[in-house]
Amino acid sequence: MAKKKTTTTAPDVEGSSDESTQIDDGKVLDYITGKPVADNDKERVRQRIARALFHEYGISVDDMEPDFKVKLDGSNKKIDIAIFEPGAEHTAENVRRLVVCQKELKLGDKGAYKMRDHEQAAKDLEFLKAAMTACEDCKYGLWTNGLEFFFFRVERTRFDVKFKPIGDWPLSDESIGTRDVASHAKLRRADPEMLRTAFRRCHNFIHGNEGMPKDAAFWQFLYLISAKLHDERQPNDARRFWAGRFEKTINGQRQLIDEQFDAEGQKAIRERILPLFDDVKKKYRTVFRGNDEITLSDRALAFMVSELAKYDLGRTDVDAKGTAYQEIVGTNLRGDRGQYFTPRGAIKLVVSMLDPKPNERVLDPACGTGGFLTATLAHLAHKFQEEKGIEPGAESTQEFNSIQDRLGDFVKKNLFGADFDPFLVRAAQMNVVMASNAEANLFNINSLEFPAGHLVGLPDAKKVAELGTMDVVMTNPPFGSEIPITDPHVLKHFELAHAWEQTEQGSFRNTGRLQSSLAPEVLFLERCVDWLRPGGRAGIVVPNGILGNPGDEYIRAWLLRRCWILASVELPVEVFISEADVNILTSLLFLKKKSHQDIQAADLGKEPNYSIFMAVAEKVGVDRRGNTLYVRTPAGDEVFEDVEETERIRIGGQLVTRTLRRKRKVVNDDLPKIAVAYREFRRRTKEPGK
Repeated sequence: MAKKKTTTTAPDVEGSSDESTQIDDGKVLDYITGKPVADNDKERVRQRIARALFHEYGISVDDMEPDFKVKLDGSNKKIDIAIFEPGAEHTAENVRRLVVCQKELKLGDKGAYKMRDHEQAAKDLEFLKAAMTACEDCKYGLWTNGLEFFFFRVERTRFDVKFKPIGDWPLSDESIGTRDVASHAKLRRADPEMLRTAFRRCHNFIHGNEGMPKDAAFWQFLYLISAKLHDERQPNDARRFWAGRFEKTINGQRQLIDEQFDAEGQKAIRERILPLFDDVKKKYRTVFRGNDEITLSDRALAFMVSELAKYDLGRTDVDAKGTAYQEIVGTNLRGDRGQYFTPRGAIKLVVSMLDPKPNERVLDPACGTGGFLTATLAHLAHKFQEEKGIEPGAESTQEFNSIQDRLGDFVKKNLFGADFDPFLVRAAQMNVVMASNAEANLFNINSLEFPAGHLVGLPDAKKVAELGTMDVVMTNPPFGSEIPITDPHVLKHFELAHAWEQTEQGSFRNTGRLQSSLAPEVLFLERCVDWLRPGGRAGIVVPNGILGNPGDEYIRAWLLRRCWILASVELPVEVFISEADVNILTSLLFLKKKSHQDIQAADLGKEPNYSIFMAVAEKVGVDRRGNTLYVRTPAGDEVFEDVEETERIRIGGQLVTRTLRRKRKVVNDDLPKIAVAYREFRRRTKEPGK
């Protein structure tokens, strides 16, 4: 079979010239060179590392080279990434760091892997050490398979070369500090892929190496994340969430030892972290209980602190944090009691189309891990940045704090959520805290029983989240005939839980007879409308049957009488089958609640005509197995777009903006296009009820 090809141009990188390049199927454009390379498990690891070297460590791609040849045992061997003295010629004499990558480690069905220490991985590390020895001025090395990361610092004497395990590399212009300055170390905004890797490594270490069940491992992970976030808000000299180095006498010699790899150092980390977590429990009483405690071994605790300490989670993109966090939560809870966590693309579309404002009260009555809530915060943060003309990631400390204060104020006053599962309420609250440094109004209640019920969050919810008070409701409720609502004490409060009959005029009439059971999504639809104030907007994930089944016509008639239908977006099956293994067709239904006067006008046949936005998403960026889909031309060639990436780094005490221009494949995802089309539709078409 002939290979399909795409003609594009080489990237413009700091003065590089354009030249024609052909991209075969099964190839990707290398992040360092912009040239085609084979797309495989190993290459995906190398590309993530290359991105991190630029975005996290501040290393210029001009100072990197893939597949650099090093002479070992009389022959040339390729090193996956070589990093050179800034601005120097790419020769072995100028190599300062080396990276060896292996194919991506798959966790398998068990979802855990017992991660090795340096001694257990010694055989795999031999090649890296040999290459570092051959490059006589190489200072640092890294070996990784995408989950395991082994960092080294080289110590050379006249007679020996030693490889000291370290927790991480320094940034491009820094050296690794001693204990006295470790708490002042420069934190960095996380690259989204590397943050997901870090979260996955932490959770896997607890589950795989400590032998904890998944749910217990998650809570230990959550405790450490909360401690990290709290510590970031302290002055430098009061910070405790760090893993540094200390001097220790070994064989009669004073040496600098990384705390992470020494029993004495691991104990010192614990002595800092446990009191820090006690402070966290006092601050976030809705998330943590007094008897919550860190039960990790010294080794596991040191591993996690070292893994997380390098990142500035407060300044890392809200959406990146939410994606990484939801992935960890989802591994523990996916599929229980109809809990299928909504894919980020669908969440973003709902938030974009509803466009919540800072002064509006926003609710998710089945909030799960808080995906809609944190997406709302990301949406508002971007609005705040646009208002001030701030480039994301380039804001000053004063600008950053101002945006955080506005987000925190919104969270405390206007962000609401509820869920039947107390585990999820706590997990969602931590997600919101991670995004905004504030606790939202989240309640452990049964939204279908509200304002009745028995769960612990009911008294507080009744005070601040009464029915009819929300400006925006967005949710993906549990749905399915296998989890019907059968309690008559719940059903009797819903109009849609009664039997309806069609009149001679074609309308529907409530017979007053209660149905014996009903799928929860129908009741949630009514409850969402109940929670809205007149003029309030809702975006709800619904199974397509509600919109098309003949037997559900009374539901549609009920909705049309009480609400304006703003939009309907049909989703392909890939949305949920790739993330939750749920083979169901769904749509996003957007509503606006009518006023009492609007309903009366409709009953008298005086409702004005209005337009409804309708769209069908054929592609959402992934296939049924979760593989990324890219846009292709009619001839089958992949389409590329020009992308400009910037990173602000400090060189010689000066803040420098470094720009990188690359070409990348265009993901085949209709959802962002639908969001743009809806905004254009609203510019041309008056919203009903205005």
